[in-house]
Amino acid sequence: MPLTEVLAVQDLTVELGGLPVLRRIDLRVGQGETVALMGGNGSGKSTLVRALLRLIPAERGTIRLFGTPLADFRDWSRIGYVPQRSTVTQSAATVREVVAAGRLARRMPFVPKRAADRQAVAEALNAVGMADRAGSELSRLSGGQQQRVLIARALASEADLLVLDEPTAGVDLAHQRILAGLIEGLVGAGRSALIVLHEVGPLRELIDRATVLQEGRVIHDGPLGELSELRLGRHEHEGAVTDDRWLEGTVER
Repeated sequence: MPLTEVLAVQDLTVELGGLPVLRRIDLRVGQGETVALMGGNGSGKSTLVRALLRLIPAERGTIRLFGTPLADFRDWSRIGYVPQRSTVTQSAATVREVVAAGRLARRMPFVPKRAADRQAVAEALNAVGMADRAGSELSRLSGGQQQRVLIARALASEADLLVLDEPTAGVDLAHQRILAGLIEGLVGAGRSALIVLHEVGPLRELIDRATVLQEGRVIHDGPLGELSELRLGRHEHEGAVTDDRWLEGTVER
């Protein structure tokens, strides 16, 4: 039986500064599915994510979230987004405050936090191993710790679709495995995930499909096991996409 589509992209073209960055992209994520968005540096992965979240406009094509055209979509509490790096690292926001921001879409304006909000924040902090730093300023944490806080913010939102832009970047192997366990539990509960990855590492067993971009175009959409003959551009990687070192996150860059 076909999966209910959580995210559907068709014929998407995005230009930046008058130059095409994404060219006629098709992408889909079904309910309970984990899809990896892969490709070398400059392939268009992060641009695609920004377009999906309506942070940048598209020149053509359609995007639907939970069956609703992107222009009409309002239920952003259903989306949990983890960017590549923090945008609040220069502020005095504490770890707890940043994670609590994941609950804002579920609260009425000016209404104090409910017990459910506080519990969701506490559980998210515990899940990523940052409960002991809840009162620390985000700007004083390492890059890997900041990334774990942003993941906790997405977890606290209790979103139906997690969009994670290179969530393992700067995170040690032990916490990559913790992240893999968290995603496995969420997907097992019927949530979906779109994960931008440069290296698969411990997330490999979770991935149902991989969509691979090269120079703004989709060059593969299917199981990881079908990637053995696929090659990225020479300026990005000389080996096959499924070189074992690359998939396990051990390629030197």
